[in-house]
Amino acid sequence: MSLADAQWARIEPLLPDRAPRRGGRWRDHRQVIDAIAFKCRTGTLWMDFPERFGSWKGVYNRLRNWVADGTWETVFTTLLAQAETDGDLDWVIAVDFTVVRAHQHAGGARQKGPCAASLTTMPSDARAVA
Repeated sequence: MSLADAQWARIEPLLPDRAPRRGGRWRDHRQVIDAIAFKCRTGTLWMDFPERFGSWKGVYNRLRNWVADGTWETVFTTLLAQAETDGDLDWVIAVDFTVVRAHQHAGGARQKGPCAASLTTMPSDARAVA
């Protein structure tokens, strides 16, 4: 599922120029955003990326660069402000009370300091002293 033309028209002006200061031109921003959306939607591993998105390293590096330079924050806040201005924003708050069970061995772990010294054991053929 790729971005609709109306969605892309809102996002495109917020993205940096496709010609970075060093090196060659970047791949199309729209294709990279589609790849990032695919990654977030499916949770697939970076190395298992479909070929249609190109090199996974390029998508990963662009994602990291845009997080570091504040591009994603700018895109998010601008789109949020536009949606609120247009009346397209409908807030829904969901609270999840899911219980996550710990592993069976984690249930009885000691919480305080080291264990007390255990009583010395005697060999089974020795007589117990009462």
